[in-house]
Amino acid sequence: MQKRIIIMGAAGRDFHNFNVFFRSNRDFRVAGFTAAQIPGIQCRIYPPELAGEAYPEGIPIFAEDDLPRLIRELKVGQVFFAYSDISNQEVMRKASVVLSCGADFSLLGCESTMLEARVLVISVCAVRTGAGKSQTSRQIVRILRARGLRVVVVRHPMPYGDLKRQIVQRFASRQDLDDGRCTIEEREEYEPHVDAGSVVYAGADYVRVLREAEREADVIVWDGGNNDLPFFKPSLHVVVVDPHRAGDELTYYPSEVNLRLADVVVVNKVDTADPSKVEAVKANVKSVNPDALVLDAASPITVDDPELVRGKRVLVVEDGPTVTHGNMKFGAATLAAKKFGAREIVDPWPYAVGSIWDTFMQYPHLGRVLPAVGYSEEQVADLKETIDAIPCDVVLVGTPVDLRRIISLNKPVVRVRYELVVFGPVSLEKVLEDFLEEEKTGKVDGKVEGTINSKVIKEKRPLSRGPPSEDVLGEMRRKRGS
Repeated sequence: MQKRIIIMGAAGRDFHNFNVFFRSNRDFRVAGFTAAQIPGIQCRIYPPELAGEAYPEGIPIFAEDDLPRLIRELKVGQVFFAYSDISNQEVMRKASVVLSCGADFSLLGCESTMLEARVLVISVCAVRTGAGKSQTSRQIVRILRARGLRVVVVRHPMPYGDLKRQIVQRFASRQDLDDGRCTIEEREEYEPHVDAGSVVYAGADYVRVLREAEREADVIVWDGGNNDLPFFKPSLHVVVVDPHRAGDELTYYPSEVNLRLADVVVVNKVDTADPSKVEAVKANVKSVNPDALVLDAASPITVDDPELVRGKRVLVVEDGPTVTHGNMKFGAATLAAKKFGAREIVDPWPYAVGSIWDTFMQYPHLGRVLPAVGYSEEQVADLKETIDAIPCDVVLVGTPVDLRRIISLNKPVVRVRYELVVFGPVSLEKVLEDFLEEEKTGKVDGKVEGTINSKVIKEKRPLSRGPPSEDVLGEMRRKRGS
């Protein structure tokens, strides 16, 4: 008999795990998904076009708060947890809810979920949202393209809209972003790559995304989301850690998994973090992955026009995910306000309306920052109304997206920019040069001092070759029966 299950997710990892492990797996029947973290993504249907022949009417997506009722009413025997950037303690609280309802609580690992690419894959992941994946990915892309390689960026999924329109997405221009009806959160990740001349793939079915991306790439750069693991088996796995949140690398899920799998660990923000926390992070890295190459790095902040900030009353608008479920009380715009001499950071709380007020209520740790949330047209309208009502001289925007292209504001806007600078012990260019040379020659003849050990890359972890074949599944069933 098939075991009836629910997949707990947030419109990303949950769909991927279904596609590669459950869609054709006759041992399980997916009774539904639950949705969390992102507003408005529940009460949808995972469409038949994605769900496959076994689910001709699609699969319903429920609110996670309904999980106890769903386990009872849908006769669910097992719940699979499938989203990221959540504390280990909170994962076990959710497990306790599931177990108390009589169902099993499970997680899928790398072997079951990572796809094998036909080209090199360099993955950039992190231990928390907002650690600095985006600027690290952009830097890696620039280095690879300078060597004459065709590089395609594949971004962790953000299919928050019409899933049938988002099965495979390809963005090569700002017009593509407009045509794709991208949310602010999507634009934050796609737009900087597109502006730099890169092609970005995303979507809801990463088996199909991978096949399309491979057609035009020598190297795929996986640009991760939250602190999740890559969907593709990496040839080189780069993980960014954040000393502003020292300790989270060992206490958030799946942060420690990423850390243990890392070939290269980038300790970002060493110029703005407490030196003792920088050392604490490095000690934690060494405790779980002593073979990883650790690089010190920073993301220096610049603004379009410092004179528009100096001595002014500023509204700070930060990258939404970083300061919401990323739990940061501030971001790049706050640091820019202090660096360039703003007279005052205006408190946005009294002026918040609608869904923006709801966001403040959901994330009470937020200080004098306005998260650039915009998961729907209604939320974008609430964001505009909130900004327009705030008495300030200038809006200081720390999100990577150009808000002026999305909403018309009644105040001057100054954009904050940041790019990765690696201090050492070796350059990122040297790391990638040695990696490419080793991949080209297939050398595994020992460690090159200060760079990557190709033997470690190739041998330290036997990761996935894609979803289980029918032969493998048959063998698994035979063993279970015996």
